[in-house]
Formats: sequence, structure tokens, C-alpha cells
Amino acid sequence: MSWRYPIVLGLIVVMILVNFISQRIQKRRGILLKETKETLRQNLFTRFDFRRLSWKRKFIFWGMSFLIISAAGPQIGIRVKPVERKGVDLVFAIDVSTSMNAEDIVPSRLEKAKYEIGQVIRNLQGDRVALIVFAGSSHLYLPLTSDYEAALLFLDAIDTEMIPTQGTSMGSALNTGISAFSEDTEKYKVLVLVTDGEDHEGEAIEIARKARKAGFSIHAIGVGTATGSLIPLKTKKGIREEYKKDKQGKLVTSVLNESLLREIAHAGGGIFIRFDNRLATHRDLIKAINQMEKRTISTHEFSEYEDRYHIFGLIAFILLTVGFIYPTKRVVSDEWKGRFVE
Repeated sequence: MSWRYPIVLGLIVVMILVNFISQRIQKRRGILLKETKETLRQNLFTRFDFRRLSWKRKFIFWGMSFLIISAAGPQIGIRVKPVERKGVDLVFAIDVSTSMNAEDIVPSRLEKAKYEIGQVIRNLQGDRVALIVFAGSSHLYLPLTSDYEAALLFLDAIDTEMIPTQGTSMGSALNTGISAFSEDTEKYKVLVLVTDGEDHEGEAIEIARKARKAGFSIHAIGVGTATGSLIPLKTKKGIREEYKKDKQGKLVTSVLNESLLREIAHAGGGIFIRFDNRLATHRDLIKAINQMEKRTISTHEFSEYEDRYHIFGLIAFILLTVGFIYPTKRVVSDEWKGRFVE
């Protein structure tokens, strides 16, 4: 339950105070009348019923209370309202392999990617967004939704411990991303691949080419630098223990594979963007999305409170009407005092 004008409810407190003062004054009048003679009081109030007067005041008091509640604009329950949204379906496939922990991008590749993607989501208007996480395998993490607050919460929870199967299978990520789209149209579908470019299977370019023919647009975002960085291995508490090593015991340096990502973007009909230590690197992606032709995605339904003031207004009208017409006259059954005539 909610109120459109909650400040109006303060009038109920004022009315309670007025009623309290009125009762005190009435009691004082009653004390003064006790000093009069019994016969005088009986003559004055023979036709007046104080109990009926009390009920009359109660009706008026509660009628005014419901009138104030009605004026405050009570909103109760929910109402389903259709809303048309124009935009595109946008799926982010985010690399969560251990190489995304590399710190050539501050504070890390994955954290930088999450920040920039979050900025993109905050700038969306009507578009639907989905999240996919991948490493050695890929999974649909958040289906298509227009609830951006939920998308940001899911995005914030992403880390490199989500998928135990290590590696980087961009082909699997692309296939999962393509299957995440609805099948109602072949247009207005954008897949954004966010990775450092290490592909352990080599199928991504061919899949991107096929997706483009099916009406998809694939953008590739490279996270990292050309010089690369060592890959820190951290505990569950986020404390760095050591750096990743290969089978020969040598430290592994992860380098951004920009050439591969550019080929994927070209094959998918999209653009290549680099997330690095510069600020606001997400703007190029936002610009590319805004330049796309928008469509009405669906008639989306959402719930909101519905105004219910008329119910309380009707109750107030009934109570006030009864209060004003309720009689205070005592009902006396007079005895017939005539006489029989012989």
C-alpha cells in the first residue's frame, strides 16, 4: 500500500485532538449541570438522548477520517499496464577464465570489463540485455531482460571462480550467445564478446561469419594490453598467493590477442573495441548500439499501485450522511391519560 499525498494524513491527528478537546468541554458542561435540580434537568432533556448524540458524533468522526484517507490518495494492490519498448536485444558474453585476473588493466581485466559493461547497461533505453559467462565452457547467466537493476546485480557477482572448467572457448560462448536470443525476428540482435582474445579451440571466426548471415551483429571487445601481464592466482579471500605457471614451471604471460578479435568482429559485421586503462572506453559501444535501427521488442507488462481513493470516499459519504441525519430525539412511548365516559 502506498499514498499519493501522505502529508494529508496529518489532518487525522488534528481531528483527534479537536475531538479530545470537545469531549473535555462536554464533560465540564456535564459537571455544571449536576448543580441544577433534578426536575429541571428532566424537563430540559426529556426529548434528548445523549446516547444517540454519542453515536451521531462517532459517525461524523469516522466519516471525516475516511474522507481524509481518501484525500491522501491511497494506492492499493497492483495494476498491469502494457508498455511498448523500442530497442535491440543485447547479449554480453564475458570471459571469466583465470587470464582475466591479469593486472595489466587496473584493477584487473575482469573488473575493468565489468565496470565498462555496467556503464553501457546504465545508458540503455528500452533495450533488453542478457549475460553469458564462459571459460572452458559457457553458460547463460542472465536471460534477456529489461530490468537493468537486476542486470547490474548479476554483473557485479561475476568472478573467475564461476566456471571450474578452465580455458577460453570463444566458439562455445558465441553459440550460447546466439541461442540466448528470441526467435521472433532475425534483426536487432547484438552479441558482444568480452575477452582477452585467448582462444583454445579456433572456431570463433567461422561461427561469427555464420551468425552474421543469420542477421546477428557481433562486436568484439579486447580487454588487456599488447605487453600483457602475469596471471595472479588468488585465494577465496582475494589474497594473491602466486602467479600461474605452465607445465615446465615457467611463469605464464597473458597478452591481448587483438588481431583475432578484430577478425571476429569483421566476420560478425561488428566493430572491435579495446578496454584499457583509458577512461570511458565504453562510449564507442554505446554509439554503435544507438546507431542501430530500433524496433518494438515486445509489449512489456509491469505492475504499479492502483488508486483506490473512491472506495474510502464512498465509505466517508455514507458515514457522514448517516451522522448528519441520525436523530438525537428520545423515543418516548407516552401513556394515554384519557378517561372513560359513562
